[in-house]
Amino acid sequence: MTDTVIAGGIRSALGAFDGALSGIEMTDLAATVAAGCIDRAGITPADLDHIVLASTVPSGRDSLFGARVVGLKAGLPESSGALAVVRACASGLQAILSATQQVDSGHSRLAIAGGAESYSRVPHAITTLRGGVKRGPTVLEDMLDWAYRCPFSQEYMGETAENLAEDYGLTRAAMDEWGAMSQSRALAAQASGFLARQIMGVDVPDPKAGKGATRLFDTDECVRADATPEKLARLRPAFREGGKVTAGNASTVNDAAAFVLVGDRSALEGKGIAPRARIVDWTVVGVPPRIMGHGPVPAIRALLDKQGLRMADIDYVEINEAFAAVNVHAEMQLGIPREIHNLYGGGISLGHPPGVTGVRMCLTAMQHLEDTGGRRAILSMCLGAGQGMAMLIERV
Repeated sequence: MTDTVIAGGIRSALGAFDGALSGIEMTDLAATVAAGCIDRAGITPADLDHIVLASTVPSGRDSLFGARVVGLKAGLPESSGALAVVRACASGLQAILSATQQVDSGHSRLAIAGGAESYSRVPHAITTLRGGVKRGPTVLEDMLDWAYRCPFSQEYMGETAENLAEDYGLTRAAMDEWGAMSQSRALAAQASGFLARQIMGVDVPDPKAGKGATRLFDTDECVRADATPEKLARLRPAFREGGKVTAGNASTVNDAAAFVLVGDRSALEGKGIAPRARIVDWTVVGVPPRIMGHGPVPAIRALLDKQGLRMADIDYVEINEAFAAVNVHAEMQLGIPREIHNLYGGGISLGHPPGVTGVRMCLTAMQHLEDTGGRRAILSMCLGAGQGMAMLIERV
């Protein structure tokens, strides 16, 4: 049996929408971070035989062939394989899982798996020109808007969070409390250097310093020091009159890239790379699209049941903060202790680029288990269109 493990990993800082990373093509950003991951591991790109890349919305011409383009830009040999994956907000986790499955099946020995997004560069589209517009104006549609709407109801994802809050009696106060806590935990993780350990600096354009000037971008851009429950309570509902979801208790729109190494343990150790974790199991479940934020609850339940585990057996849990409603709901339904849940911030404070989030969560969980001597972590998220995914990793 192949002993497949996750080894070194790295990410860029998460850029705000139209922020520091907006001037960089997705494939260039991803290739830079992939190359950094390979270099930090102390190997060469020629040692790798595959890349798996998650990215959810095309942002440039070459992003349609993103996995192959990023692999070659990062220096992987032309003989290497490339796979692009999309599983909505769990795309980053799926990239790691798909690389693991390839190694498990003997189709790869050493791969790089990750994700990248450049939501700031997602184009607009005219969908009526191919057949011809006979007369009159036509509509220019925002492709990013497509990503944030339920494909069935055309509700914004934030409206599905409103449905979840309504169906399960979640309060605005609890959601704002979570939003403020996410920010304070992210600030603490920045101050302690915890987040800096997983970030590589990226040179970005610096127009203020002059034409062609650059600066090093190495700090997550959306973390706020001024978020308190009292301040968040004054924000207007973003999606529904009298609603509970606001800009303060919902995730941000971001650009970023992140990668980990996945390989056969003997192949990694033969190159002097210490394994960090392994995927024990995972689950993917469907839920009603109108309450897609419910997804982590049945996904985590199914995962624990499959493994014969209880929440008390888990040392760390991160559930993506697509909306605070998702985390408050999961805590109530699953009995997750807050002292093991999203300890270093999440989608509300750090940001949520869907192709990257699962990889970032994996990096954080591995660090937490190493720092604390813990054994098991669960990573989970809801998925637009009505799914939930959960993954159990174990420190090695």
